[in-house]
Amino acid sequence: MDRINDFIDLVVWKKSHELTLEIYKLTKIFPNEERFGLIQQMRRAAVSVPANIAEGFKRKGLKDKIHFYNIAQGSLQELRYYLILGRDLEYIKDSDNFRDLTDEIGKMLNGLIKSIGGR
Repeated sequence: MDRINDFIDLVVWKKSHELTLEIYKLTKIFPNEERFGLIQQMRRAAVSVPANIAEGFKRKGLKDKIHFYNIAQGSLQELRYYLILGRDLEYIKDSDNFRDLTDEIGKMLNGLIKSIGGR
């Protein structure tokens, strides 16, 4: 197994970065009236996931690491809601791929927390 020296080596960070890029692409097709509403909220929540993973990775204390990974989990759940809302507003045709990816990232975050000694 390769040694993890940087947050970009974490598979969960790579997946969450991929999700963020997909959210940016997806929201480009949303109605212009959502530019300062749902688009901004979705992008902010999406960016928060890999950003908090990156910040947590560098923290020295276990409690600090877990705190930032928990924020990433919260942002991921917030994004899941926005995806449901986007689907219900008929801005998103098929949200299943996003649900699969958010579920996978959530499980990976849980695994990361457990692997460093969290619950």
